[in-house]
Amino acid sequence: MLIITSSLFSLPAQALTSATPHTQTQGEEAASIVAEQNQDEEAVDGAEESESEAEATEVAPETSEPVNVPAAGNLTDKDTVIATKPDQVNDQDIKQRISGIYSEIEGLKALNVSVNQGVVSLSGEVPNEKKAQQAISLANRVSDVVAVEDRISRTLDVQDNVTPVISALKQQFRGFIHALPLLLVAIVVFSIVVWFGSWLARRESLWQRITPNPFIAELLAQTVKILFIVIGLLLGLSFMGAEAIIGTLLGGAGVIGIAVGFAVKDTIENYIASLMLSIRQPFQAKDFVNINGEEGIVVRLTSRATILMTSDGNQLRIPNSEVFKATILNYTKNPERRFTFQLAMDANDDPLAAIKVGIQAVRDLEFVLEDPKSACIITEVSDSNIILEFQVWVDQTHTDITKARSIAIREAKHALENKGFSLPEPTYRMHFDGEVEQALVKYLAAWEQQKSQGAARNPDLIKELTEEVLASTQKRKADTLEKEQAKQRARAILGNEQAEEVLDARPDPKLMQKVEEEIQDNSGDKDLLDCNSPQE
Repeated sequence: MLIITSSLFSLPAQALTSATPHTQTQGEEAASIVAEQNQDEEAVDGAEESESEAEATEVAPETSEPVNVPAAGNLTDKDTVIATKPDQVNDQDIKQRISGIYSEIEGLKALNVSVNQGVVSLSGEVPNEKKAQQAISLANRVSDVVAVEDRISRTLDVQDNVTPVISALKQQFRGFIHALPLLLVAIVVFSIVVWFGSWLARRESLWQRITPNPFIAELLAQTVKILFIVIGLLLGLSFMGAEAIIGTLLGGAGVIGIAVGFAVKDTIENYIASLMLSIRQPFQAKDFVNINGEEGIVVRLTSRATILMTSDGNQLRIPNSEVFKATILNYTKNPERRFTFQLAMDANDDPLAAIKVGIQAVRDLEFVLEDPKSACIITEVSDSNIILEFQVWVDQTHTDITKARSIAIREAKHALENKGFSLPEPTYRMHFDGEVEQALVKYLAAWEQQKSQGAARNPDLIKELTEEVLASTQKRKADTLEKEQAKQRARAILGNEQAEEVLDARPDPKLMQKVEEEIQDNSGDKDLLDCNSPQE
């Protein structure tokens, strides 16, 4: 706006000053025509009159030269071909022509001009280098000038340099005062057009009838608003007669647009992704999704980010540019969801019997679906145990998947233990060096042989071995009794009224309440999700 205003201020001054150079140009053209006519008349007169004029020409430069000739200066050649036999050229005419031009231009009136054989020598004083270059340029433009010698002295006087600037400013100010009514009319027209564009952009019902997508409707409204601003600006400049500035503004806007485009590339990418997501609608509010490993319940889709509510109750904002390119897993699209867990059993037990016991315990749970049925498979067999994998289906709209998995693991484990299936304990295998291993084998063999021979002859040893066997048996009974007591404690605890809370696999109502509150909160950005829009 500052650039436009300053340009408008300079327009009246340009309009006022444009008349003077035009008048000067006309005068120069008229003088040139008169000089050419005089030259034609002089050429017709005859040889004698030409010789007398040539003599007068030779005398005139000598009398017109100043007494104190400045030192030789820079010589500026003219990019023209110099004839070997030049036509009759009157140096006095060239001098008069250049001096007449200088007399009409402020700052060049004090220059002295001398011409000899078409070479122009300029001397005198000018305020600054700009005026000196102007004088040299004007002299070079005169016909029949071969070269221009610069002997001009630049005074750099403060008054001579400041006065023209002040005069120009005064002239521009007077021009601005004269153009002020027209400027006010242009501002009024611009304001009316911009106001109408803003009023039209605020008609939300109109844009929603055009397109049901709120994001596209907002985009159309903003586009119309900007379009009316541009139209108002063009009308205002047309009233001021500044049509030439329009091209400059459009060119500058293009360059600025390219620079800004590179600077805010990520922002533009995110904006376009928001537009595409609002059209595609890959999910709806309250959908439980996984976006590049980030899980949560969808709260809303804004023009900048997708907002999720995690299972921890935290708000998660993911930029739409990442959401648009991400792999989205929507659990809510299909309410039936399967979870798995593994249990290990002793390698000596029958796996089919264990599968029957475990899967029956899982299917008896209230939240487990009958169709599709739950299943159990053997995934691995090792030296010490067998790995069973249970696959259980639930309705995730009414069941919390994490709670259901926890309860199913507990019930399957207890069912296997109650039927006598033992879960294997950790087994460690020790490796020894070959020589050490052979020595241990020989020692154990000798010890066993000595022990058997000694037991036959020693009744005390037999009694000691019997006691060890009885102690081992009692220890196993104690372990079994301890496990039974643990089960009884569990039954006593679960028999309490609060056991229903432990076995409750329904989703957390507090989390869903927070999600509802976030959805109903309209203080932030507008939600672009529309349940009436087609989804992918």
